[in-house]
Amino acid sequence: MSSFFSAEIDGPVLTVTLTKTKQHNVLNPDEMGELREYLEGVAKNENLRIGILTGEGKSFCAGADLGELKDYDFSKNPLEMLTNQIESMPFPMICRLNGGVYGGGTDLALACDFRVGTPGMKCFIPPAKIGIHYHARGMARAVSILGISVAKRLFLTMETMTGDQLKDVGFLDYLVAEEELDGKVDELVTSMIALAPLSLSGMKATFNDIAEQSYEADAAKARQIACISSDDFLEGQAALKEKRKPAFKGK
Repeated sequence: MSSFFSAEIDGPVLTVTLTKTKQHNVLNPDEMGELREYLEGVAKNENLRIGILTGEGKSFCAGADLGELKDYDFSKNPLEMLTNQIESMPFPMICRLNGGVYGGGTDLALACDFRVGTPGMKCFIPPAKIGIHYHARGMARAVSILGISVAKRLFLTMETMTGDQLKDVGFLDYLVAEEELDGKVDELVTSMIALAPLSLSGMKATFNDIAEQSYEADAAKARQIACISSDDFLEGQAALKEKRKPAFKGK
């Protein structure tokens, strides 16, 4: 496995952990590309139902390595390509925020479907401090999730927010004590594993299309038809009738 992240597959659950603790898990262009390629590959694993993205150390991710900005090809922005890949994973992604999140790290978190953090974490986004313009897709993602007012506070004033503030503005879906972080993530994983994979992947894709204002009725209808034509739909009906838990297989 790579020197800057580790990955573990435990049954239907994928866990990707950033491991550059001494550098607050900053990522350079090559590392962003390598992580994106890994996620592209593992997205084809039909046995996976849930993904967890987290980090080791005091920070979840401090974003892009600013010392290597000169090496960026902004026609193919590596951060944008990585976050787009995270967002498009065919199963729900949970961001387990083990610590602070800064700059492009916020985009990694926002690209996930759910974010779980703690009161002691902090967040700020510094592109204006160093004279760069953040990539537009990441800004659109921030506006979609946080609203334009909060996005402007983060990007245009470089306001630092604590875990409590991040929960208040909608960045965090769940705010828990540090010792309860793993328990909350496990709770989310357990709840979603019990649900129909085709339903989750289909509705996630439709939600993302709506958020990106690229919603197509025919694509959404095709996902609906795929679900209602699946063995999992029959299993769900049978389980409801027999008053038992369904055993979905994603088919």
